[in-house]
Amino acid sequence: MNFPAPFDRHRERVRQEWLDYNGHMNVAYYVVVFDNAVDVLFEEMGFGRAWRDAAQRSFFAVEAHIRYLGEVKRDAPLAVESRMLGADAKRIHHFHIMRHAETGAIAATFEVLSLAVDMTTRKAGSLPKDDLHRALDVVAAHAALPVPDGVGRAVAMKR
Repeated sequence: MNFPAPFDRHRERVRQEWLDYNGHMNVAYYVVVFDNAVDVLFEEMGFGRAWRDAAQRSFFAVEAHIRYLGEVKRDAPLAVESRMLGADAKRIHHFHIMRHAETGAIAATFEVLSLAVDMTTRKAGSLPKDDLHRALDVVAAHAALPVPDGVGRAVAMKR
């Protein structure tokens, strides 16, 4: 599989209704933009709606970590770069970087662990071999990229 490395096909603008009383994008809408980018990535990987309907499988996010690194305001053009960091029969580990599309300034990062789910039982399940190989091909395509800043970070206060 010849997969773009990094994958950077998602673009979106900050909408008026996403602004909070501080006049910038509310924290919840960072997740919305990232989730939209995940949908674009998964679709390109062959794990979109058609796959879900045919295979009765999907991915559910089970853990995520966001870092808010820059303020974005109304109408700001956003670009999200996505990377697959790892995969096994039950999980995929992915990382996303949101930038201002014109200046390149990083606005946020989003690290996610997603679980393969059998949609008939809505419980964790294993990916069929062809699906796992497809995910692993994307991981391999992204393996040569540098590890993004923030991977594996945890929330803590230094004492």
